[in-house]
Amino acid sequence: MLQEFKEFAVKGNVLDMAVGIIIGAAFGTVVQSLVNDVIMPPIGLLLGGVDFAELAWIVGTSPEGDPVAVSYGLFINSVISFLIVAFAVFMIVRSFNRMKREEEASDAAEPEAPPEPSAEEKLLAEIRDLLSAQRG
Repeated sequence: MLQEFKEFAVKGNVLDMAVGIIIGAAFGTVVQSLVNDVIMPPIGLLLGGVDFAELAWIVGTSPEGDPVAVSYGLFINSVISFLIVAFAVFMIVRSFNRMKREEEASDAAEPEAPPEPSAEEKLLAEIRDLLSAQRG
């Protein structure tokens, strides 16, 4: 089992996956900042100065007297972040699929015609034909 794990861990795919996860996490923080700091403030301003991060329904109080709230504004921010990430991933996958289709189409195109035989090959073919005509 240890040998199998070692083979799995040193495969290139695992390293590629780790790099992808790290880049994805960094991309997530960039998107979160984009939503919270760039997209939502103008939308909140258009809606009369609403800060979406503070939108919540107070449903009661805890035994300590703290309000218990359903923070639907944070949920709205998360949904917008998800949509941005999903759209970005869709565009990346779409680009890769397009490149793959173009590559497959170019591979499936007409095969190249064999190159014209050189002068030496033509001469050797003539000699071969003459020799086989003399034998037969």
